[in-house]
Amino acid sequence: MRRITPALCLVTALLSAQLSAPPLAAQTADPGISATINGQIEALRKDDFDRAFDFASPTIRQLFGTAPNFGTMVRQGYPMVHRPGAVRLLELRDVAGRLWQRVMITDTEGRTHLLDYEMQQGPGGWQINGVQILPDPGPMI
Repeated sequence: MRRITPALCLVTALLSAQLSAPPLAAQTADPGISATINGQIEALRKDDFDRAFDFASPTIRQLFGTAPNFGTMVRQGYPMVHRPGAVRLLELRDVAGRLWQRVMITDTEGRTHLLDYEMQQGPGGWQINGVQILPDPGPMI
């Protein structure tokens, strides 16, 4: 039997609270945030991983090191972002001082995915500091 560490419990609790928290000051997408997300997705559609990597925050750039490494991660972990059918930006939320842009992506097979993009302001504008694939809520009745 695996032992769950207190740190893992804390991370799980924080992530669950963040994903279930109601939006604070929900609003429509900021034009700069929209341009950043859409710019990265367009670069990914063209397999221009150098350009897509330019939209990442310094933390993400340091984590992956190179644009090819970043491209491999996107292709393997986020295929719906690499080859989206349709992209729609939903609400922008402030959760505990961090901005999260909800994005709905319909993949090329017609499946819908909800993602949260953590956005941060950098010296040159908005940057993507991480993307979370949200759990499928199942059919809405």
